[in-house]
Amino acid sequence: MDIDLNYQNIMFPISQIRFARPTENLSGLVRFYEEGLLFKRIGEFHDHSGYSGVMLGMPDAGVHLEFTEHVEINSYPRPSKDNLLVFYFKSVEQRDEYVGRLKRMGYPVVEPENPYWLHNGITIEDPDGWRVVLVDKPSFSIEKGNE
Repeated sequence: MDIDLNYQNIMFPISQIRFARPTENLSGLVRFYEEGLLFKRIGEFHDHSGYSGVMLGMPDAGVHLEFTEHVEINSYPRPSKDNLLVFYFKSVEQRDEYVGRLKRMGYPVVEPENPYWLHNGITIEDPDGWRVVLVDKPSFSIEKGNE
């Protein structure tokens, strides 16, 4: 099977991306991402075969997070300190607005596992111990001739 790796000629057929994970603290996670990071609640469900959950758009359903809890499961493995969601802002001011809001909500800055993030972002743990890194500039872009 031949695959055309010239990405300019490929139509990306995926219309949505969902990152889903279970939690023991659904309300705490929703507060962190909805109030702290200003994600939009795009859906939720209750007691679906024992599961309840909330979907939060980044900023809409195109890319979104789903957090679920189960009535009979109340313990999940802790993430490593290098499990990250990295968010790139367009400016220092925008990034710092979000960092300030999270700090006022009681979420302190933590030292990252990887020293790269110490110099390139600000790391904060969500209520489950998963880390988000807030960066003050876009990481990279694919420009014609730089693929």
